[in-house]
This record gives sequence, C-alpha cells and structure tokens, in this order.
Amino acid sequence: MIEPTEDMIAIERDMLDWRNDHEARYVASGGAQGHIIDMTMAGGYALTTALLLRTTGSKSGLPRLSPLIYGDIGGEVVIVGSKGGAPTHPFWVNNIRAGGEVAFQIATQAFRASWREPEGAERQHIWDFMVEVYPPYADYQAKTDRQIPLFLFRPVEAIPVFTA
Repeated sequence: MIEPTEDMIAIERDMLDWRNDHEARYVASGGAQGHIIDMTMAGGYALTTALLLRTTGSKSGLPRLSPLIYGDIGGEVVIVGSKGGAPTHPFWVNNIRAGGEVAFQIATQAFRASWREPEGAERQHIWDFMVEVYPPYADYQAKTDRQIPLFLFRPVEAIPVFTA
C-alpha cells in the first residue's frame, strides 16, 4: 500500500472542497447551475454533464447526495463508480446495491429511478462510451485492480428537485 504524501492529501482535500462546492451550487440553484461543468483541468471536456445522485445510506439510513459525471445511452442514464481509481468503491455503490431508493437530478428535473448493472459485451460497449464522455476513466481503471462498476438508470417517476 502506498503511503499518502502531503501533496496527495492536499490534492484530495482540494477535490473534496471542489465536489462540495459543486454540489452546493447545484442544489441551491435548483439545477440551473452545475449540470454543465468544465473538466478540462482533470483531462475531460469543457462541456461535461453532471447529475446529482441521491441514495439512502446503507448504514445510516440517511439520504446522501453525490454529483457525478453521466452519459446517456439508449435512453438510460449511465454513471461510473470510479472514485478516481481508488482501490475501494465510492460509498454510493454500496448504497445502491443495498436496495434503497435511488433518485437522480439532471439540471432542473429529478426522477425516482430503477437501476441495473450491465454485463459482458454490453458492459464493454457502455464502458467504451463512458471513456469517450470522460477520458480519465481509462486511467482510473488502469490504477486499480477492481472492476469499476457501471450503473444504468431509467426514470420511474418525476419528483421535486433536491433541496439537500
């Protein structure tokens, strides 16, 4: 295991600050801000799309929000559980798999959703698509031994936009 350096800790802190600011802006604006983000500083594109994912904490039972890059393929919304190539999944992966309610907000519209994880050739096709959406995903996969999970969502019903 690699011991974190002061630089690594500072980068992680800066990313957490950026994430929290992005989430707060998205929520406070009702989705008018935060849907399109500039990810060029991380190797992505200037017009990258982001959603808010709401899951229920598998241990706490409390609602949890996560701003995430997404793609749309075949009428389903796709998100990637990359966590920057960390050796563990993001918390929201376990929350989804635990079976609690899942909802997402894209810009000013929110939906309760059903979900699934693609497998086999379909998974590879969707992975390749998401690497086109956000090229750093390929580097993240190369950094970890775990298979980075993909989730596909279908809206079930419209709900109010997220307030927290």
